[in-house]
Amino acid sequence: MKGPLRLVGLGIIILLVFSPLLVFNYGCKPKEEEKKVVKIGFIGPLTGKYSKMGIGGLNSFKLAVMQQNNSGKNKYIYEVVPFDDECVPQKGVEVATKCCSDPEIVAAATHYCSMVAISCVDVYHKFGLPAIVWGAVLPDITYGNDYKEVSRVNGTQVEQNEFNAHLMVDELGFKKFCIIHDTTDYGRGHLKYFLKALKKRGIEPLSIDGITIGQKDFTTILTKIKALKPEVVYFGGLTAEGALIKSQMDKLGVKAQFLGTSGIKSDDFNTSLGEHAEGTICMLDGAPIEKMPGGLEFKKAYEEAGFKEPYEAYGPFAYCAANIIIKAVEKVGPDREKLVEEIDKTDTEDIIGRIHFNEYGQNDVPLVTAYVSQDGQWVPWEDSLYAKGERELPGFAYREGREWVNPYQGP
Repeated sequence: MKGPLRLVGLGIIILLVFSPLLVFNYGCKPKEEEKKVVKIGFIGPLTGKYSKMGIGGLNSFKLAVMQQNNSGKNKYIYEVVPFDDECVPQKGVEVATKCCSDPEIVAAATHYCSMVAISCVDVYHKFGLPAIVWGAVLPDITYGNDYKEVSRVNGTQVEQNEFNAHLMVDELGFKKFCIIHDTTDYGRGHLKYFLKALKKRGIEPLSIDGITIGQKDFTTILTKIKALKPEVVYFGGLTAEGALIKSQMDKLGVKAQFLGTSGIKSDDFNTSLGEHAEGTICMLDGAPIEKMPGGLEFKKAYEEAGFKEPYEAYGPFAYCAANIIIKAVEKVGPDREKLVEEIDKTDTEDIIGRIHFNEYGQNDVPLVTAYVSQDGQWVPWEDSLYAKGERELPGFAYREGREWVNPYQGP
């Protein structure tokens, strides 16, 4: 038995000597495999009339997550969980509840449509989920409650409409306005703050008309407006209705300046209207992408990532929302309660510039840019041929009783 016992003993010695190496080899997985997966949500209109805005936001959100995951510097690996709110309040509440009910989702970037966002704030508060709004502009989303769970990286209707009135009245000298707005919270908000900005300048509108989402025929309203001979027709609403109103204005011979908000700042407005979009003015939060501190880098990365859809007006804000969430998770871990506190203290730099959340969770360093539709593209007002005096706005000609000649010959 001595021979076999000796072999057994030798085997035990070999195992004892090399067991640390075996533990090392099998216990130490590559760093990437050790990282915990953290889920973060994205909510926006991914189907329906405003899906391009939602998909542009989602793609931008995904781009930020992809860049963070590929950096190799993070403690965690991040996974995007998208939800489609369809720009419908009831659907928004449904998917917000679904998002909040998943304990693995620690935070989310939420909503393009204001009427959806305002319907969902109570849900985020109830579940304690940190939600960063990436596109909705109704002030009450942040200012109408004391929910620390809800913050917003983009600006609001207050800044948009003050800048709108400043450009149109103070700089361009228009005084006769007719107002059309949709009757959602979004449209009524724009009405409220544009009226306030006009009143500040001693101007009362010639008429105010509300329309419903999905309405197709605006003949009655526009016929009345034509008789009032306004210099400007202001629309507080979204692209689908805005494009129809502008098209029907032209058919009825309403030559007044068409003026919109961020709701019509989409590629669809220009592509659907063609030359009828020419000369339209609208406002949007933030600087033009080319003038954002990191705008050109974002644009290049977006194109290189191979997304088929454009990032659209609020894509850069969705991108920043992802970065804010990830930065907070890296600091305090994937804990909702801790993330609410950390995100609430946000004061950082990103592609849009400084982002600082005030006591309401609102980014309080907003910037607004005016755009004009020129040759089928949205061009920053200050860079346009109109601002340089090389083209004339339709409102100028109509104000002086002349016929406006569209300088753009579309495809």
